[in-house]
Amino acid sequence: MNTVSLLFHDLYVNDPRESGFASEAADRYKLPVDTFDAHIEGIASIGDVPFLITVDDGGVSYYTMMADRLEARGWRGYCFVSTDQIATRGFLDAAQLRELDGRGHIIGSHSASHPTRFSACSPARMRQEWTVSRQVLEDILGHEVPLASVPGGYYSRAVANSAAASGLRLLFNSEPVTGFQMEEGCTVAGRFTIRRGDPPQTCRSLLLPSPWTRWSEWAKWNAKGLVKPILGPAYMRIADLVAGHD
Repeated sequence: MNTVSLLFHDLYVNDPRESGFASEAADRYKLPVDTFDAHIEGIASIGDVPFLITVDDGGVSYYTMMADRLEARGWRGYCFVSTDQIATRGFLDAAQLRELDGRGHIIGSHSASHPTRFSACSPARMRQEWTVSRQVLEDILGHEVPLASVPGGYYSRAVANSAAASGLRLLFNSEPVTGFQMEEGCTVAGRFTIRRGDPPQTCRSLLLPSPWTRWSEWAKWNAKGLVKPILGPAYMRIADLVAGHD
């Protein structure tokens, strides 16, 4: 059975700006903490189904709210950090990263500066983003950091090649698939994004063996992929106006 990787971002109690990047685009992916509780309750209700919980950006809510909730169920998550943001307002600091690592959570790179359109960067810039981010995390944690996730969902084969050239061995993108592919020795894995406004049964539906929910996510992702390169920076604004969600 294939493993379903779920992609979350920040959690909040009263205001999405409590954790992570402060923008309308980022807020669309942040969940009220009670909504996250409902999502993981749905996951737990299924039983023995393989899944991963991955969390992008490195917002402080991973430490203050999410980690305890995962550990209470015997789970650990993958926390991908945009390292230029470490110890800035709303983001994890070095001590919190070391503690999470010691508690069994997997810390990975989410690039250094989180470029708006990662796949539009030059190969040299991509390699620099991965290399700098990895070095920062390895200096903090004291061990190798061989995995990462792609910022903003802007993935291409060149992105994977840059990750491989930077020594990364596992790269998560945002394509909603359960399979893996190899690029220059780097394993590339897809993920299913959970957004604000998704009903609590979404995670449970994605983990069940019915193909319809996963196929629907894949179709939406591919349609979005046709539009993103054309609209560029305007994509987020137009998506908000037309659909209200990604």
